[in-house]
Amino acid sequence: MSGPVSDFKARAEAGLAREWQQRGALAWALAPLSVVFAAVSGARRAAYAAGWLKAVRVGAPVVVVGNVTVGGTGKTPTVIALVEALRAAGYTPGVVSRGYGAKVPRPTPVTASLSARACGDEPLLIARRTGVPVWVSPDRVAAAQALCAAHRDVDVIVSDDGLQHYRLARDAELVVFDHRLGGNGFLLPAGPLREPLSRRRDATLVNNPFERTLPDWPNTFALKLEPGEAWHLANPALRRPLAQFAAQGAPGQPPQRVVAAAGIGSPERFFATLRAAGLAPQTLALPDHYDYAANPFSEVVADAILVTEKDAVKLGAWNDARIWVVPVEAALDHRLITLVVEKLRGRSSA
Repeated sequence: MSGPVSDFKARAEAGLAREWQQRGALAWALAPLSVVFAAVSGARRAAYAAGWLKAVRVGAPVVVVGNVTVGGTGKTPTVIALVEALRAAGYTPGVVSRGYGAKVPRPTPVTASLSARACGDEPLLIARRTGVPVWVSPDRVAAAQALCAAHRDVDVIVSDDGLQHYRLARDAELVVFDHRLGGNGFLLPAGPLREPLSRRRDATLVNNPFERTLPDWPNTFALKLEPGEAWHLANPALRRPLAQFAAQGAPGQPPQRVVAAAGIGSPERFFATLRAAGLAPQTLALPDHYDYAANPFSEVVADAILVTEKDAVKLGAWNDARIWVVPVEAALDHRLITLVVEKLRGRSSA
């Protein structure tokens, strides 16, 4: 079970996320600080735009997949799908990432055998799913340079997050939103925005399982995440269609007790995906990047526990036969792929 400190943190984060969806008393009280944040971050952007601070070309064109809001929006499945699409278009991609939660003193390659604590959960998932070179460092420029030096055949870099890492020169920017969009429209700390919604980008993706109406923004595409067959954590070769986890159970048998757990930016997205597949699970929302140092399932009564792939990379040594992993595939609009490829073809590798 999680401790009181982590429980309090999770409740505080959830409460703040709710406040950021409205312009209530707390948002207006923090609005003066948002003005300061806007001035500082705007001055930094302007310094790079004017050339006073220099962006660095790393040896290959760069596509950044990021967001202008705080929290997860679906960037990791987008990166995985984009890598596959670029590979299908004839490119040899590599990926750089910060390695959130890991202590990475220098640019480090991610191998499938590493632990999530050594490199971060998202880079590890990307490396395992795609098989392309993935390097991590808080300094994405250094990570990209190291990747290019070690893999001379890589001809495009996809940056997992890093939209505000302006020092990394980029050729295309994709901004991902989920159902929360820009929240109350305020910058931090009064709202969830790191940058204004009007920030220039090449394309916008909206990951919203609840609503198919897209905002009236230029180059905006729906991001569809489709679940695949669940696989057993202890025996990955064992697969089950999601329909088999429906609560009614087999004829003559009591209903299955199914729990869905997610330590991602928006757990409700995962739960909504399962409900759309006909499941009615009990739910356990965990903090984003939950490290599983404590076992949140020790007192959970369930016949099956469904988790995300991002959670699964941190559970490899667990011996809980109830845990099943639900993979998702991002379906990218072909027009988006065309847009990115055209941007890349407009610039050859350095």
